[in-house]
Amino acid sequence: MEKIFVRDLVANQTISTTFLVKTKELRSKKTGGQFALITFGDKTGDIVGQWWDNFEDTIDTFDKDDVVFVRGQVNLYRNHLQLSIHRIRPCQDREIDLAHYFPTTKYDVEQMFAELLSIVAEFKNPYLRQLLQNIFADENTAQKFKRAPAAKTMHHPYLGGLLEHSLSLVNLCRKVGGHYEGIDIDLLVTGAVLHDFGKIDELSYERAFGYTDEGQMIGHLVMETMMVSDHISRIPDFPETLRLHLLHMLLAHHGKLEYGSPKLPSTPEALLLAYLDDLDSKVEAMQRLIAEPQTAGDWTRISPMFERPIYRVRTLSEPAAAESAVVVSPPEIPAAQVAATATAQPENAHASPRKPSVRQNNFNTPFEQFFKQQQD
Repeated sequence: MEKIFVRDLVANQTISTTFLVKTKELRSKKTGGQFALITFGDKTGDIVGQWWDNFEDTIDTFDKDDVVFVRGQVNLYRNHLQLSIHRIRPCQDREIDLAHYFPTTKYDVEQMFAELLSIVAEFKNPYLRQLLQNIFADENTAQKFKRAPAAKTMHHPYLGGLLEHSLSLVNLCRKVGGHYEGIDIDLLVTGAVLHDFGKIDELSYERAFGYTDEGQMIGHLVMETMMVSDHISRIPDFPETLRLHLLHMLLAHHGKLEYGSPKLPSTPEALLLAYLDDLDSKVEAMQRLIAEPQTAGDWTRISPMFERPIYRVRTLSEPAAAESAVVVSPPEIPAAQVAATATAQPENAHASPRKPSVRQNNFNTPFEQFFKQQQD
């Protein structure tokens, strides 16, 4: 049976194909009784399905993270495709290609990692260069850094996403940091490389994307600060001032206390890192939202990150491709690794709930006062 991907679904289509079960729950009907609400996914996206009747004998034969055969009707509801489920059964391993269900970066992981290491090798600061080289000399650490997602759902939520995001932020920091006088570029870039380093152990990505026990109880900001501090202690004569600056950047890179940072940015490098991290995360998330294959019309769905729909019509002659960040299947992927759960818990379980809407003096509007002064 040929696999039908989420990106290829269209309204009024009857399908028989396989999907990964992202979430499964029973809900009450307004007219009484229950129905099953199930989120399905593959490497190209997710789709929500409702199973209204005759599911009782089957619903317990599969669970979250299982691959199932699904028969149903694709419908359009509020400019978003949904699936009316007719039948589901669990799949046997011989029936499926597990690579179909693992979203991954569209870039070459080894090339990205090599580029990152080449940038580090050019550092003028020998202590920061030695720190990063020591960290990535551990093969297990390097492999986790290359494989981990950057988040569960919000931004770069795919295998290799952490490396892609970190390298993108490194390049942003080099360009923007060089615009300002007196910025320690090596320090800023080191912060960019390590700002989400704790996610290699905060997140679990061997089966479904989730949080480890350590990730739930400590969180990546503190985890990476502890790990980096430990590595620093092994480098003879590492300058104390440099140590304080770097650890401060890691602890402050979420930008605001309510976003999970235990400290506010108190240095130019920490401020640049916080804003550029926020920028890179949001641009990737917005581009992926615009490219969602199962969305019809000129506007996207309302996402938790933006709390508003995004206009999908582009001004370039060649609009963004229908695929998001999942066009290349990863080589040699273990069978247990799967995509992030679209309806899972917030990106930082240790932080307060989702960000408030944009308003005056908000962290998301750093140039608002500048433009106001120019108008005055």
